[in-house]
Amino acid sequence: MKKKQTYKKNTSKRKKKIAEQVAFENIDKKTPILVDKKTSNSGIPKYVADRMARRIFFTTGIPTILGMSVFVVSYIIVTKNIAEIAPSATIAISALFFLLGLAGLSFGILSASWDKEPGSFLGLENIPLNIKRAKAAFKPASQNFEESN
Repeated sequence: MKKKQTYKKNTSKRKKKIAEQVAFENIDKKTPILVDKKTSNSGIPKYVADRMARRIFFTTGIPTILGMSVFVVSYIIVTKNIAEIAPSATIAISALFFLLGLAGLSFGILSASWDKEPGSFLGLENIPLNIKRAKAAFKPASQNFEESN
């Protein structure tokens, strides 16, 4: 036979639930932290991200498409008996294009200018500056603050 729960246990559960509700209501009532927008780093500006995307599209997209088309062209050449191509040569050439696409991804990101007006066509002058920015982004915030002072 089960014993009935006492009234005391029920009230303790009610008090606990009320305390949780009050606790969650007070979370939103904390004072907001004011951030100075001039010193805040809000990420990559849209015009820079668009510039990076265009560069990545060309420097990664074209080699990747060529890497995939190597298999198709090789298949057509072998099936039409135009030439005998070793499978290892097909894989090596395709891998070369894919590695070129991977290098193009890094180049597209690092060569984009962060200025309002676009830089040069290739953007080679922006690579050292963007490498410094990337290294600074991975440092702890306290180190970046000490270097700026």
